[in-house]
Amino acid sequence: MIVSPSLLSADFGNLQRDCEMLNESEADWMHVDVMDGLFVPNISFGAPVIKYIKKHSTKPLDVHLMITDPQRYISMFRDLGADILNVHYEACTHLHRTIEQIRQAGMRPAVTLCPHTPIELLEDIVADVDMVLLMSVNPGFGGQKFIPNTLNKAHRLADLIKRKQLNTIIEVDGGIDATTAPQAVEAGINALVAGSFVFGSADPKQTIAWLKRL
Repeated sequence: MIVSPSLLSADFGNLQRDCEMLNESEADWMHVDVMDGLFVPNISFGAPVIKYIKKHSTKPLDVHLMITDPQRYISMFRDLGADILNVHYEACTHLHRTIEQIRQAGMRPAVTLCPHTPIELLEDIVADVDMVLLMSVNPGFGGQKFIPNTLNKAHRLADLIKRKQLNTIIEVDGGIDATTAPQAVEAGINALVAGSFVFGSADPKQTIAWLKRL
């Protein structure tokens, strides 16, 4: 199981400390949510903070762009150190072109679906991405409750990937906890984004280790 703790739930006053904790943990990636206040009703990390995170991280950065016109910023996020670049299906007018530009820039391309967006829209693009991120909450804020229909979407996506004989990673983000994480894994998900469940636990490293073994 791939575990990508979300820094949106980290202590921003002790960001270096939390990055170093993740470095020492069994986490695979660090999930970085970028919000612009337009695509989602919130604003989060900007370029200086991501540059700082990269400086103190030994893990790949799993960067999730919740922004309008993400294609304008591909080279910027490459230069900031993004390893995986997630763009929203709903934010890209020419998704295939954007995916190609991400890969040409040397990053792993991923596409994200909001809760209302059907899996079937990925039929002609899933072979071109390394990962699909299913939002199990409405994007924009941490700490929300898991939307149960995400499990149905995960099953359908896993079937699509199997039918096309692909190795595409299925990631889920939102409301992951001790109950929903095993359900997600059983539905075919193989990468878990966890924010408050990790950073709000008494022992974040132990929580990450538990997620790894699901």
